[in-house]
Amino acid sequence: MNKQKRIEIFERFKRINPHPTTELEYSSPFELLIAVILSAQATDVGVNKATSRLYKVANTPQQIYDLGLETLKEYIKTIGLFNTKAKNVIKTCKILIDKHNSIVPDNRKDLEALPGVGRKTANVILNTAFGQPTMAVDTHIFRVSRRTKIAHGKDVLQVEKSLLRLIPNDYLMDAHHWLILHGRYTCKARKPNCQECIISDLCEFDKINLTL
Repeated sequence: MNKQKRIEIFERFKRINPHPTTELEYSSPFELLIAVILSAQATDVGVNKATSRLYKVANTPQQIYDLGLETLKEYIKTIGLFNTKAKNVIKTCKILIDKHNSIVPDNRKDLEALPGVGRKTANVILNTAFGQPTMAVDTHIFRVSRRTKIAHGKDVLQVEKSLLRLIPNDYLMDAHHWLILHGRYTCKARKPNCQECIISDLCEFDKINLTL
């Protein structure tokens, strides 16, 4: 795929959704951090239902830490892997309190040192909470990038680096959200909705092969 095609693709995404953002509901970097930790192998809708109850009673590191592990589990028990996630959230809150004055760090090194936070989660926080041009490659972005030929790579890190290199700078800040939404609602895994796709004429997907 050439540069002009990529520009047109992201220009179309921008026209229909000029200010994309995450579908996770939050009102602070800390709330976003906890929501993203909880969202692993879970839907945003499911996470939002749980956090809407949790954040009414506790939405700071100290408040959630003070809830304790068992009480926190009760708030998030509808989310997959809630036992492990609850432990990670409590540990993360303790580190934020002890090492960061209860403030979510705005750099990759400190974010990835938090339990339950890997490279993808750190990228989400850096991009969405702190306005840094990062690319959090989830299953949707991995699929859409390779299927359309916007970017390439054998694993998520390669695709991330490819996207950062190939996406025009004017669109890089919002590209993460555009690609996720496109993969979630249009370019679906088993049956992409090519007939209603706004970039179908630019996409280089081999429609005979639905394995990517």
